[in-house]
Amino acid sequence: MSCRHHSLEITTEGRGFTRIDAPLQDWLHQIEAGDGLAHVFVHHSSCSLIINENADPDVRADLETLIRDLAPDGDPRYRHNNEGPDDMSAHFRSVLTSTSLSIPVAQGRLMLGTWQGVFLWEHRDLRRLRRRLTFSFLD
Repeated sequence: MSCRHHSLEITTEGRGFTRIDAPLQDWLHQIEAGDGLAHVFVHHSSCSLIINENADPDVRADLETLIRDLAPDGDPRYRHNNEGPDDMSAHFRSVLTSTSLSIPVAQGRLMLGTWQGVFLWEHRDLRRLRRRLTFSFLD
């Protein structure tokens, strides 16, 4: 078994979704990946990674609405607010979702469903440079 790694920087536009399956698929093509497992990990605590609907943007809007209800910005019960009212809520949102994903790969292609996409979900209001997004491939 071998393992290869690649790091990527992603600039988000603030709260919302940035699709990342294309750069992951491009990297798998570059390394001539065969069959194995792709692993994605984001080294930040106020964003997360999800696999979800890639066609209808209303799904992502609804996800944002629901998570806003679960982890509202500026809740007076939060003690941690060092970087503003979206600070603790962003941390909580990343805990509710995930900072890593594993995706099967067959013949160098991500085995995603027809309507699935891989997204970095930014939980902070302002534009962010996410410096450490690590792709790994195990074969």
